[in-house]
This record gives sequence, structure tokens and C-alpha cells, in this order.
Amino acid sequence: MSMDPTTGGLLTAASRHSGPRWAALCLVSVATTGAGLLLPAALGRALDLLLAHAPATRWVLICATLVLLLTGLDACETVLAGTLDARTTAFLRRRVTGHVLALGPRATLRFGPGDLVARLVGNAAQAGTAPGARAALLAALAGPVGGVVALGVIDPWLAAAFLTGAPLLTLLLRSMARDTSTCVADYQRVQGRIASALAEAVGGTRTIRAAGTADRDAERILRPLPELSRAGRRMWRVQGRAAARAVAVAPLLHLAVVAVAGMLLSRHGLSAGDVLAASRYAVLATGVGVLVGQLSGLVRARTAARRLGEVLAEPAPTHGDRSLPPDGPGHLELRGVSARRGARTVLDGVDLVVPGGTTLALVGRSGAGKSLLAALAGRLTDPDAGEVLL
Repeated sequence: MSMDPTTGGLLTAASRHSGPRWAALCLVSVATTGAGLLLPAALGRALDLLLAHAPATRWVLICATLVLLLTGLDACETVLAGTLDARTTAFLRRRVTGHVLALGPRATLRFGPGDLVARLVGNAAQAGTAPGARAALLAALAGPVGGVVALGVIDPWLAAAFLTGAPLLTLLLRSMARDTSTCVADYQRVQGRIASALAEAVGGTRTIRAAGTADRDAERILRPLPELSRAGRRMWRVQGRAAARAVAVAPLLHLAVVAVAGMLLSRHGLSAGDVLAASRYAVLATGVGVLVGQLSGLVRARTAARRLGEVLAEPAPTHGDRSLPPDGPGHLELRGVSARRGARTVLDGVDLVVPGGTTLALVGRSGAGKSLLAALAGRLTDPDAGEVLL
């Protein structure tokens, strides 16, 4: 999935903000995967000793220790992931809120108040899961890779049997990531439209009540719901289809590994414990369902971060450091000022001088540009052409 520099920088800054915690989560996740990879080998060794009626107490204790270790690491991983998500979300909200305040009214003109709230609340929470999702994805990748390596250590034919389906799994994951990114972007965009319409209606509650247009405004707010529903169903359909395909392929690969292991067992190339370990490693290697889930979460987080990046990409106004002269009332002057709203030119080549101490009344029909001219005078917005001088 492509990512613009603003979004990439935002996610990098978010990861640095909780760098030690993120590093600890990565270490715990990798340690969990490592303990999970050691357990099948220990189980296989214990089984061989028990079948040979040899002392197996040591290996049974090793298996029990690994199980307890996995339980403790899983608890640590849960706590670290939860706190990391919370800290990252708070960091993103502070950073984007600060930029919105620096933008001033420009922010609502560009995005709308409802859309800004949706980005600061919902999208920031989703983007806040990105560092944790990266750590989880690292562990999810280490499991299948470690499983394949372990199969190769037991016997190269086992790894070869599994790798026959690796290209198909790679295509499934790539297709899922691409389609999920598009669906999530559409879903979040429609959410922003609904939020903008709702915020506008809440701000004009008295006017709506006085005009008796509550039903009409409710219909306007809810009008994008079918589009939101389609985007949501399409998003879950993409993920469900990818998971179903992965789940359909995984048992076939597991069956191929077990069949090869059984054949080697019949030829005395493997022991019963090796077959047990190979079966467990094949399960780890085919853990594509977990990988699909983690990849989907990361795609959703990065798509949400892109919406935050759009806000940060808006340039904040710069202000000079010169002071007004102490003598005289001065004057406000507009020279050749033009300003647009969307594709419509509202003010075109306006020249105006307002002497200091003057009360000026500006009249005109709705949409003529009265509020826009006042905003230009107060530096609440900038002209598209011309100069505003004080």
C-alpha cells in the first residue's frame, strides 16, 4: 500500500514516542514465538523417550516450563499492547489537535467540523494501533517462517512439501492488503461525511426547529448510510474471502506435510516424536489466519493515519513579527483581492480602503461574500490573489 510522506512521518513519530515500550512489545512477541517454536521439539523428544521407556522427566518439565512461560509472555504482551495503543492514540490526538488550532478556521473550511471530529476521535484511535500492529505482524511472520525452518531441520522434504503452496499464500496476502486498503478508505470517507452533516445540524438546532425542517435534515444526514453499508460489507467481504481462501489452502499444506512425515516414518527416516513435532510446526507454518488478521489491522491503521496526515499536510498560516506604528489610527487596505470558495469566485479584484476609526457597513444578498471579506480583513483566511494590508 502506498503511503505519502506526511503519513509515513506521522507513524514514525508515533513509534518513536513510545520507542522503549514498542521495543519491549517486539521482544515479548518474538520471545512468545520462540517459546512456541521450542515447544513442539520438546514434546516430540518427550514422546520418543516415553515410547522407548526411558526417563523423560526432564523433558516433561521443560514442556511444562515452556507452557508456563507462554502464559506469562501472553499476559505481558496483552498489557504492553494495550498501553502502547493508548499512548500512541493520545500522542496522535495531541499532535493533530495542535495543528488544527494552528490552522484556525481554515481547518473547518477544508474538512468541516464533523469530519475533523471523526478524524480526531475515530481515526486517531485506529491509527494508534499501528505500532502495536507492526509488532504483532512481526511475531505473526516469525511464526510461519520459524515453522518452515524447523520443518527443514527435521527433514528438508517436509519444508519442500510446505513451500509448494507458499507462492499462492503470498498472492492471497498481497491481494487482500490492496483490496482492504481501498475499502477501508471508502468507509472512513463516508463516515466523515455523515459526521460533518451531523455536526452542522447540531450547530443549527434552533434554526432547524424554528423552520420545522427536522425530518428533511435527518434525511440529509442519513442519506450516505447506504453507501456506508456497501463500503462496510465490501470491506468485510474482502477480508472474509481472503481468510476463507487462506483457510482452504492451509489444511492442504498441513496434510501434505503430515503425509510426507508419515512416509518418512514408515521408512524409519523419522521417529514418532519427529512426526508429532512436524505436525505442530506445520500448524505454525500455516498460521495464515493470524497473519491475515494482523495484516488487516495494520492496513486499517495506516489508512486512518493517512486521513490524519491529510490534516497535517494543510499549511498553517505564518505571521510576521512587526508591530503596528504607535502614531496615527492607520487604515485597512485591500488591493486587487480575489477569493474563491471551491470552484466559485466570490470576490474578484476587490479594492477597498477603510480608514482607522471608521465604522463600515457591508450589505448584500446571501453568498455575496460579506463574511468572506470580513474573514480576509481579520486574517482568518487568505486571499487567492491580491494583498490585505494593515
